[in-house]
Amino acid sequence: MKFRYFYQQMAAFFIVIMAMVVIMGFSFLQFSKTTTYKNTEIQLYGYAEALISGDLQKNQLDTGQLILKNQEVTLTVFNSNDTMIYPETAKTYTSGISKEDFKKLANGERISLTIRQTDFYGNNRQLAIVYLPFFNENNNEFSGFVAVSSPISGIEATLAALRNNLFTAFLISSLGAVVLSLMFAKYQVNRINRLRTATHTVAEGNFDIHLESNNKDEFDDLAADFNLMAESLKTSQEEIELQENRRRQFMADVAHEMRTPLTTINGLLEGLEHDMIPDNQKKRSLELMHNESKRLIRLVNENLDYEKIRSNQIYLHKHYFNAKETLEMIVEQLSLKAESSRNKLIIDCSPEVEIYADYDRFVQIVVNLTQNAIQFTQDGEIRLVGRMEDERSVIKVEDTGIGIEAKEVENIWERYFKADVSRKNTVYGESGLGLAIVQQLMNLHGATISVNSTPGKGTVFTLIFPLKEN
Repeated sequence: MKFRYFYQQMAAFFIVIMAMVVIMGFSFLQFSKTTTYKNTEIQLYGYAEALISGDLQKNQLDTGQLILKNQEVTLTVFNSNDTMIYPETAKTYTSGISKEDFKKLANGERISLTIRQTDFYGNNRQLAIVYLPFFNENNNEFSGFVAVSSPISGIEATLAALRNNLFTAFLISSLGAVVLSLMFAKYQVNRINRLRTATHTVAEGNFDIHLESNNKDEFDDLAADFNLMAESLKTSQEEIELQENRRRQFMADVAHEMRTPLTTINGLLEGLEHDMIPDNQKKRSLELMHNESKRLIRLVNENLDYEKIRSNQIYLHKHYFNAKETLEMIVEQLSLKAESSRNKLIIDCSPEVEIYADYDRFVQIVVNLTQNAIQFTQDGEIRLVGRMEDERSVIKVEDTGIGIEAKEVENIWERYFKADVSRKNTVYGESGLGLAIVQQLMNLHGATISVNSTPGKGTVFTLIFPLKEN
């Protein structure tokens, strides 16, 4: 059976309120009962003391009895033998108190309010009675005691009226409890419904939602957590969309990069198949197909390298090696490519410069940067500079090429980005992956790379490698 949270809250609040009302009412009733009996006792003692102070003269007793008759208070006097001497009766009556109580009276102790089921004449009548002893003024001997009684019915009538008033108050309180429970339950359920509505909004894919939180209770804490969740989901959604866009762009870029060499190879193969290429051009066609095939292999290898780096599948083997010797080897490797663009490769590095890095990956980084410089430089200089600064190895690749526009500098690290689209099909660095791989490798080394470029004047890439602590 489904029991809605609103009614659960309402029932809970109602039970709590009514429990408090009942407990308070019961406590008040008990307190009132005790107070009523106590006040009756004090009142009856007052009457007895007044009679004793008046020497218990018969005329005073008659006057007092007459006055108290309307209150149904009865005055009775007993002598030291426990015999009733007032009111005077033809038959002898005793108080009927126990020997222990009589002894207390003889010793001057008063007996507090006592409930009796019969009066002194044997009639069935509930009475509340107090006993007060009196003594002879001359010899201070026990002379008897005064019994002042009042019917329980009067006290019970007062208590009954009080109970009726409490019952009326209980009914009114019940109505008030229903209203308060309704208000409290509605307030709490509204707060839950606010979260529920927000949850549905998020479930529909709208993460631009914020719940007010006053940090007062657990609901506010939940609202704050919900806001954090919504922000996290929004960030995740944006990242998913960004990654999806990157995936689509990646697929488009890969298709674009592969289309050109595949189209070239396919065209040459068709030409060879249908004997459409002259014999003197067949060797050149095979060379073109060979070059395009190598280009495809480089593209695949670079993509594999990039993904391995991003997925932490590449492990570095760092050690110290001489920077100048390594740069000289790189210059020797790339000298022919530089000469084809009529560029000069210059090394500016002292023999003391050492690098702490993975040798093969360091060579890959500098080769990529140097090839990139060769690609965008004609009839210029490319300098490989090495320095030691503040316990760090600083390597710079400087060129006098076309430079990079300021708005494009931040994007050069993205996969397949090309600052100069017109040169995308040149022999070196045509995939657009070189700088992306360089940045990832630098990150793996815990090193930093920065670029400073002026359009028309050249570009400087600065690599900073920390030295291993001794």
